[in-house]
Amino acid sequence: MNPFLALLLTFAAAIAWLRIMDFAAHQGWVESRLSRKIIHIGTGPIFVLCWLMFPGEWYDRYLAALVPGLITVQFALTGLGVIKDEASVKAMSRSGDPKEILRGPLYYGIMFVLMTIVFWKDSPVGIVALMMMCGGDGIADLVGRHFKSPKLFHSPAKSVAGSLGVFFGGWILSAFVLAIYLLAGVFAGPLTAYLLPLTTIAVVSTIIESLPQRDVDNITVTAFAALLGWWLF
Repeated sequence: MNPFLALLLTFAAAIAWLRIMDFAAHQGWVESRLSRKIIHIGTGPIFVLCWLMFPGEWYDRYLAALVPGLITVQFALTGLGVIKDEASVKAMSRSGDPKEILRGPLYYGIMFVLMTIVFWKDSPVGIVALMMMCGGDGIADLVGRHFKSPKLFHSPAKSVAGSLGVFFGGWILSAFVLAIYLLAGVFAGPLTAYLLPLTTIAVVSTIIESLPQRDVDNITVTAFAALLGWWLF
């Protein structure tokens, strides 16, 4: 496919997903906290699978990085109050305060830009790191709130159920996307060859996410997953 057509289709897919969730939250069909997590979980796989449309030009990664890059700029301008977008604020903030977008959602977009440019389709490292952020960190809050379980002794705001959500959510989403890339012939070897490194990364990501930190999980989980992946893959 022409790389610029691939760029347009990737933009269309990403914006459509965000706007559908913005609309659902604005209409009250989906609770703001839930819509925030659905955006968090779903945006990554959609974007990374769109990479398969790019033909292999040297500049493909930079074109693709424009998608999260420009959306991140929009997040920043919305959080700063330069752009008024009540639907986005309701969908991506916990309390309705636009400044919340300047933390988790902004870091989320920045990590997507970095992983796209640094790793692209050259290795599974960036893909796994992003899926750990999306599936792991994204699902942790949903599972932790819906299932009663003991709190973590070193992080009372987090629970055993949430940590299990990080591990299984990140592992499953990573394995799913890797399987598609293997079927597409982008990476070589059977899926089983990737499972041990993937499991190791999921364990470490779970530990990092369990630390008593707030709003920086999108950075820490992704960065540690990428560093470990660089060594293991």
